[in-house]
Amino acid sequence: MKALMKYKILFILLLFFACSQTRTDAKQITVYRVSDGKTISFGQMVDDLKKTQLVFVGETHNQEPHHRLQLDIIKALHASKKPMAAGFEMFVADDQQFLDQWISGRLSLDEFLPVYYRNWNFPWPLYKDIFLYIRDNKIPALALNVSPAITQKVSRSGFASLSEEELKKLPPETGCVVNEQYMQFIRRAYAMHGHGGKQFLFFCEAQLLWDQVMARNLLEYLKKNPESTIVAIAGNGHAWKRGIPEHIRSLSEKTSYKVVLPEISGHIDPQHTTTGDADYIILHPY
Repeated sequence: MKALMKYKILFILLLFFACSQTRTDAKQITVYRVSDGKTISFGQMVDDLKKTQLVFVGETHNQEPHHRLQLDIIKALHASKKPMAAGFEMFVADDQQFLDQWISGRLSLDEFLPVYYRNWNFPWPLYKDIFLYIRDNKIPALALNVSPAITQKVSRSGFASLSEEELKKLPPETGCVVNEQYMQFIRRAYAMHGHGGKQFLFFCEAQLLWDQVMARNLLEYLKKNPESTIVAIAGNGHAWKRGIPEHIRSLSEKTSYKVVLPEISGHIDPQHTTTGDADYIILHPY
């Protein structure tokens, strides 16, 4: 019996050590700094991110390593003791109250999950560790997005199809002028091939609409919390510099931001990405 207990304890210790190594390895990843083409450490990148007001961290929604990267950046910035918040493409602004209740502990996991799935259709386990960490550490969470009914209509029929009533629900001066450069990056960010014509244009208009609304919601929070750094979690097509950050720049030139994207070979990598796209690329994330 004692021998069996020893083996059990040894197994648990080995399992703990293996898990610890996995988390430590996350900090050993290589970062490509786009401005000078140099590879740097995760820590060097974080030191730079601490100095900025907005940190955009992109993702391919179904890639678990991309979410681990996002969590590690949140943890590193939180460890610096600087006031911070996390912004989510995944939640519409109308549901901000539920994120507030989640962070304050007034909403249980069983109550939060239906809200999550009402807002987002990717599996909860992909985002679970992020949402648990910000709740446990009382990091404010921001719902950034616009009603899916509006963006779905735009992606099907274009921005021009919105009614006057629907337009009133959007920030003033919202428009959808999509240029070729924007469409090219959207193709790369989502690894789209052979998508053209009006349907692809409408898809880009819907993306652009999200960008504008999310930019305004981020700036609204910074206006009330100027000392904070926000980690904005969004798809690569929103996080890149010509997405949400471009609208941040046009609305508030004094607001500083950095963009971190995970490498997607042949699409988002040192060969295809410029300073007009991102500041950092995480090479072979995790």
